Amino acid sequence: MISTKAKVLNHQQAAKKFIKCVVWDLDNTLWDGVLLEDDCVDLRDEVVEIIKTLDSRGILQSIASKNDAAKAMAQLQEFELHEYFLYPQINWNSKSSSLQEIAKSLNLGIDTFAFIDDQLFELEEVKFSLPEVLCINAAELANLLALPEMNPRFITKDSKLRRLMYIGDIIRNNSEKTFVGTQEEFLATLNMTFTISSAQEEDLQRAEELTVRTNQLNTTGYTYSYDELNHFRQSDKHKLLIASLDDKYGSYGKIGLILVECQELVWTIKLLLMSCRVMSRSVGTIMLNYIMTLAKNNNVRLRSEFVSNDRNRMMYVSYKFAGFQEFAKQGDLQILENNLTRIQPFPEYVNVKILN
Repeated sequence: MISTKAKVLNHQQAAKKFIKCVVWDLDNTLWDGVLLEDDCVDLRDEVVEIIKTLDSRGILQSIASKNDAAKAMAQLQEFELHEYFLYPQINWNSKSSSLQEIAKSLNLGIDTFAFIDDQLFELEEVKFSLPEVLCINAAELANLLALPEMNPRFITKDSKLRRLMYIGDIIRNNSEKTFVGTQEEFLATLNMTFTISSAQEEDLQRAEELTVRTNQLNTTGYTYSYDELNHFRQSDKHKLLIASLDDKYGSYGKIGLILVECQELVWTIKLLLMSCRVMSRSVGTIMLNYIMTLAKNNNVRLRSEFVSNDRNRMMYVSYKFAGFQEFAKQGDLQILENNLTRIQPFPEYVNVKILN
């Protein structure tokens, strides 16, 4: 069972809203003036610093603007800011629909978004349609960077490279759209390397970040602090493994984490999670199959804790496909068990490396 300390941390983390993407309006928000009416527009004084600071903190950014798309993008290029905005929505649709399109493209929950606009009507429309979104009046930009929602506990190497990793995803996705053949044949062209290693001290900030940020491909939703993870890392009763993924386009970073409690006769997976960015790469079962193989080689039974929520059904399906069956239930907590008679080999299109 999860420790009391972890439960408290889980409650504290749940009570705090973490912003993963800030979506900007343009006219009289990012710049002063109305692009289609004024001869020229000028960036607001604090905007460049805010954009670059958010980017350095690993917070993604996009645009939802009612504007002429070609002219607006040309203006952003002139300001040398266009590369900071992923999947910009510059059209005449409602701001709420633009936000939903961005969330879908980034595969992020809408409750992790913030929206900045100068028009009260637009802010109210988003608040009404998407109450989970943090709405910020452009008049309050000076306070933006100080908001607790904009200040992650750690800024990791993966955080600093997050936007570039998403840009790499866009390139991969565009390549896949033009590829002629099956998905497995396309995946083979990526030359992927999936690396599993025992978590080291330098991995713990990212490991904590993964437990806080990952909601969809997460078996329990437990969050663990740096100190707890460091305890598990050094404990001979636990295995704390972290995974990374690379391909010919670059690195996805540290994208997977698994915590296993190792008793004499039974191992229990306390947490298994994967970043949603690798959902389409068909690598989600590699860590699970690795632990199943380890358990079988050590002649122990393998169980897993699972806590269902409205986002993680895919992980439950993955467990069922891997042969896990319900063993016990304690409230919302399900205990699953695998008899380890059917362990799938690693996919042929991935080179799997095991370190430490």
